[in-house]
Amino acid sequence: MGRLVAIVGRPNVGKSTLFNRLTKTRAAIVHDESGTTRDRQYGKMEWEGMEMSVVDTGGWVVNSEDIFEEEINKQVYLAIEEADVILFMVDIKTGITDLDDHVAEILRRSKKPVIVVSNKADRNDIVFAESEFYALGLGRPFSISAANGSGTGDLLDEVVRVMPQKSDEQPEDDLPKFAIVGRPNAGKSSLVNSLMEEQRNIVTDIAGTTRDSIYSRFNKFGFDFYLVDTAGIRKKNKVNEDIEFYSVMRSIRAIEYSDVCILLIDATRGIESQDVNIFSIIQKNNKGLVVLVNKWDLAQNKSQQAMTHFEQTIRERFAPFTDFPIIFGSALTKQRILKVLECAIEVNNNRKIEIPTSKLNNVLQEAITAFPPPAVKGKYVKIKYITMLKGAKVPTFVFFCNLPQWIRDPYKRYLENKIRENWKLTGTPINLFFREK
Repeated sequence: MGRLVAIVGRPNVGKSTLFNRLTKTRAAIVHDESGTTRDRQYGKMEWEGMEMSVVDTGGWVVNSEDIFEEEINKQVYLAIEEADVILFMVDIKTGITDLDDHVAEILRRSKKPVIVVSNKADRNDIVFAESEFYALGLGRPFSISAANGSGTGDLLDEVVRVMPQKSDEQPEDDLPKFAIVGRPNAGKSSLVNSLMEEQRNIVTDIAGTTRDSIYSRFNKFGFDFYLVDTAGIRKKNKVNEDIEFYSVMRSIRAIEYSDVCILLIDATRGIESQDVNIFSIIQKNNKGLVVLVNKWDLAQNKSQQAMTHFEQTIRERFAPFTDFPIIFGSALTKQRILKVLECAIEVNNNRKIEIPTSKLNNVLQEAITAFPPPAVKGKYVKIKYITMLKGAKVPTFVFFCNLPQWIRDPYKRYLENKIRENWKLTGTPINLFFREK
């Protein structure tokens, strides 16, 4: 739960290459929705049964031509603050540079596990050069080639070994957990305050699994759930929180600890690429979604037409996933805040839906007969039987067929739409798997 590995280092040492290699190990399980921006900075991987999130800090630097020391400092400090294990990448061909020394100095002062990764060890004779990196004072360097993957297995074994043991202690009861996420100044704090202010006495804080995720129980107006509150919302230390990097890093934990995410979009600014980034993290984690267009009271044009247009824009930017509630309201004036909670509860219930196999097959076989999968190279795909997986985190459907590899995305979307038309699955992602009988 919420294990975060951050890759830091100066430019051009191969951070993104390593990031791609690590996160692709899960490509079979994780759906990469192409078209989402900045997907290359956050991903998930699994090793030895441990699931981890990986963040490539380098991808967030704005000025790629001339990178300031302070930009790298920010990334390193943030990684120290947020990550559980830090991979410090250096280049075995160039050896230690001043910038490497500088980063190492910051990392030595941190109390976090740091692993030195000397990259570009493509030839065996180069590996002898790795001993130079002992001088960084961060222990044994691990030589790898991010490009061809050699050495990454040993590196990941070490990551699992040094990963701080976390007790995955969720709150005991089965109450839903909601996270409020969004870019800086979208109104997250106002919403938390609006929900929490009159009932400080009713709210019980359960210290979360880590120092920075706290479950606050909300129990009134007939609602009962936990609000996942990350330190980013509570602590008022605005460490350059204007940078998109910070807010995305800060959102990761909150999203991973929740069941349903309430994503705030600022009505006065419209939808921006960063909203899409946070949305893509929610998607990769298979969480429920409710969108609140906040500060609607301040919008210049509040007509029904403006509302419809705004809603369409959001759905277009988040496509292909478009079946989620969008609410226009205001955290400050408390307009439609309870509606947001009602929707979140509903989305959480939709995640747990159970559809009888007989009904599923009746409805979907009819849809498949009406529009069968297109033939590929003269071969016809026959879907024989559909069932729903028990105990999955989100509704998961398994289609048994003769040629699962020939089923393409457009057809998967057709089937998903049919499922959504017939059963209430608003706000929850669903997974479709195709297996050979």
